[in-house]
Order: sequence, then structure tokens, then C-alpha cells
Amino acid sequence: MAVAAGVAASWPDIGALPPIIWLGAFAVSLLVLRSLSPVFGNFAVAVPTQRSSHTAPTPQWGGLGICAGMFASTVIAVFASGIFAPEVQSQVMTVLIAALMLMALGAVDDLRHLGAASKLGVQALAVALMLSALPHELRVLPIGPLWLERALLFFGALWFVNLVNFMDGIDWMLVAEVVPVTAGVAIIGILGAMPPEALVVALALNGAMLGFAPFNRPVARLFMGDTGSLPIGLVLAWLLIVVAASGHFVAALLLPLYFIADTGVTLLRRARTGERLWVAHRTHFYQRARDNGFTTMGIVARVFAVNVGLIFLAGLSVIATSAVSHGLALLGGVCLVGWMMVDFVRPRKQ
Repeated sequence: MAVAAGVAASWPDIGALPPIIWLGAFAVSLLVLRSLSPVFGNFAVAVPTQRSSHTAPTPQWGGLGICAGMFASTVIAVFASGIFAPEVQSQVMTVLIAALMLMALGAVDDLRHLGAASKLGVQALAVALMLSALPHELRVLPIGPLWLERALLFFGALWFVNLVNFMDGIDWMLVAEVVPVTAGVAIIGILGAMPPEALVVALALNGAMLGFAPFNRPVARLFMGDTGSLPIGLVLAWLLIVVAASGHFVAALLLPLYFIADTGVTLLRRARTGERLWVAHRTHFYQRARDNGFTTMGIVARVFAVNVGLIFLAGLSVIATSAVSHGLALLGGVCLVGWMMVDFVRPRKQ
């Protein structure tokens, strides 16, 4: 995975592959879920609790369809196209195996509710495996020793996997986040500003999420469950690391900024009040918005619109290379996300 040199030159070799990747992932995800979602209702059911945002038992494991679409489309594109070198194929396969580990963990947890320690242990192994696929020369912030950077990436990616899982709390929330983020990564790839294998994975995840979207539309007929949120978090973490290592750190920060801000501020607020951070809760900003009178569609529409704005700002940070431009783009993203979060905690007028 050459990070800077040769990236633009490698883009034309992909030819007409991007739309095929996207359509393949969409079709596989949609077909798998159409076939299996009735079966999920027999055993993989999310029963409402006091912390839930849904009111009726709802089948889960929609993540199986998402992963099937993403995996199938990525494997065919990377291994059957004849475009990618063996070392790149090995790197992508390692990331997919790590995601498969988390898909299996999520499937078991959706059924048996595993303890926090065992889940964290498997997540740590999967994150370590994903990071082992990164080329030795890949650097996100080449200002310190490689071991320190990789340690920071390990804890950051582990947090990000759980962050995505925490934010999967209402219908279409992850659709409103993952679709724009992967679209933003794909745009960066189309600009020739990052390795083409990351473009392939971003398109595959984007298409697979859209194949899942009709089943999760409020009021959802199907949830993705931890079977989907955990591997999606891992793959997103890898994509954002590649974007950052391609020289676009600000873009990698802007694209998931709402999820980072909501989870980060919520974590700090709970720590300050002495709450046990590992205990499930419903105090994220989007959950407080529900309590304040927002509809589910109103929340996800705002999240999607803000994410579209973040894509625009991330794109500007890629095209404009000056430090001032990067600072303004980041400031714009912080203001945009901050405005939405403040709006979420204001009660709606009846």
C-alpha cells in the first residue's frame, strides 16, 4: 500500500470496476437479507428493554447481509480482477478476516449476551490483526517512533469499533453515518488521493449498507445487531487510517466527526458524574433528542445532512493543501456538528 507516490497513477487501472463493486455489494446484501430476514425472527430477536428505542421485538442479524455483500464484492474485485498485487491482496484479506472475527463475535453476543471482558478481548485481537495488515512504511503522524504510533492506532481503533456499536441505537442511524462516510472515502479515492484497494472496500461497504437500508427504515423490520456494527466499525477504522496515512488527516477526522463528538462528549460527561462507563445507557445526544421530542426520521435526517456537509469539508481539505484551509475546514466541521448536538438537547416545542 504505497501511500503517496504512485496512488494517482494506479487509479486509471481500475477502469469500470467501481460501479460493478457497488452494484454487486448492494445486490448481494439485498438478496441475502430478503432470503434470511424471515428466518432471523425465529431466534435472533432484539427484545425491548428500558434502554431500547424500539417498542416491539425485532429480528436482528441484518449485519450478515451487510458483511456478505461487502465481503463478496471486495474479494471478487481484489482477487479476480487481476489488478492488485499479491501483497495488497494479503493486506485486504487480513482486514476481512479481522472483520469476520467481529461478525462472529457479534452473532454470538446477539444470542447469548457475552461479558464485557470476553468481548473486549476478541475485539482487541481483531484490531491487532487489522493493524498487522498495515505496511511498515505507512505512517499517520510520522513525528515519533513507529511503535508509539501503532499503539495509539490500536487504542483508537478499539475505541472506534465500540463507538460505532454504541451509536447503533435507533433505526437508520448507522445508515445515515456509514453511507456518507464511505461515500466521502470513495470520493477521495476517485480523486486518486489514496490507495485503490481502500476505494474498493469503501464502495463495497457503501453498497452493502444501502442494500440493508430498506429493512431498517423507520419503523425497522430488521436490525443489524452487533453482527453488523462491530465489523463495520473495524472496516471504517481501517479506511480512515488509510485516508489519514495518505496525507489527509483532517479529512479522516472530519468524516466521522459527529460520531466521535457525540461519543466523546457523552463519555466525558458520564465520567464526570461517576457513572460506570461500561454499563449500557441511553444518554447519547441522538438518544436525548428522542426524549426531547425529535422523531427518529428527524434525527437521522439531521445526521445525514450534517454528514453531507462534512463530506464537502473533507473534500476541500484534500484539494486545498494549505494549513489555513485545513484549519478552516476543521473549524467548519466542529461548528456544524456542535450546532446539531446543541439542537438535539433542546426540548421541542409542543
